[in-house]
Amino acid sequence: MEGKSSESESLERERQYCELCGKMENLMKCGGCRSSFYCSKEHQKRDWKKHKQLCKKADKQQADPAKPRAKERDAVQSSTSEHSKQCSTSQSNSAAVTSAGESERDFIKSATCSDTPSDAKPDTSKPNGQTRSSPQKLAQDYIVPCMNKHGICVVDNFLGDEIGSSILEDVRALYLTGGFTDGQLVSQRSDSSKDIRGDKIIWVEGKEPGCDRIAFLMSRMDDLIRHCNGKLDNYKINGRTKAMVACYPGNGTGYVRHVDNPNGDGRCVTCIYYLNKDWDAKEHGGLLRIFPEGTAQFADIEPKFDRLLFFWSDRRNPHEVQLAYETRYAITVWYFDADERARAKEKYLTGAGEKGVKVELNRPSEPS
Repeated sequence: MEGKSSESESLERERQYCELCGKMENLMKCGGCRSSFYCSKEHQKRDWKKHKQLCKKADKQQADPAKPRAKERDAVQSSTSEHSKQCSTSQSNSAAVTSAGESERDFIKSATCSDTPSDAKPDTSKPNGQTRSSPQKLAQDYIVPCMNKHGICVVDNFLGDEIGSSILEDVRALYLTGGFTDGQLVSQRSDSSKDIRGDKIIWVEGKEPGCDRIAFLMSRMDDLIRHCNGKLDNYKINGRTKAMVACYPGNGTGYVRHVDNPNGDGRCVTCIYYLNKDWDAKEHGGLLRIFPEGTAQFADIEPKFDRLLFFWSDRRNPHEVQLAYETRYAITVWYFDADERARAKEKYLTGAGEKGVKVELNRPSEPS
């Protein structure tokens, strides 16, 4: 009985998030409904307009309305497990991610499947048992069932060493331009954002000079999602963000436990591509640890070179990037569910990054 009670308490902690930013540590419980949580009084105030209706309803349903209510502070600690949860064929791996709505763009339904860049030879090795030459087979036979069963899916050797290396060259060159900025959180004050995430980021559409290979990567991600569309949960995917290229400088920075989409901003699938050759998590750190909802286990994912990761963007997958002691690169794209995105725009839930302009996605250019 004691073991079950302990596990139940652990699972309950998994469901506690700041209603505004998704942070999971040092939470305060709402003194009204006593079922919602916030990381600060400032975030509670900002969310009050939306929360007050729910709070009033919950308040009326209290079993003893005369009972005095006092604000409680519930420190929510990251749960641990002796065993990491693994997807059926591979461990997962992931990188830094942002809050809702930064620099987004819409996904083009008419774009066609991309060819291999002219400067790279096709690689016919099999990522997780699926041939790279058939995105449809990879999507339908592996990604769809893995996502629907586990909510996490990893594809290793996604593009091959030559193409992956060319993308890494572009990312390194891009980083040297000095255009990267501190990763920011929507609805998070800048004076405390560095305590939450330590990455440097830049948003890429793919048309920028020197970004042809990054555009090619995005087109291959899009190809897979098109073949998965209509089969991933009940989502109807019709858009995505720009690519967020992220670098952890290797000075012991990470990203605390959080949820990508805690408030229904429309993002349903997080897709991350890793660029880190010879990565050794024991020496370099930088693991992505995912805490799937409904289980006391977690998944540890190394940010290995040429690894592609998918996972649900909502509260089913709280995650953190552990401290990295070597330069760590990743490229992240978020895909939108049409219905949730429309509701989010109507309710202004997308935050400060909402651009409000649809941009056509051109067919990807082949890297020269």
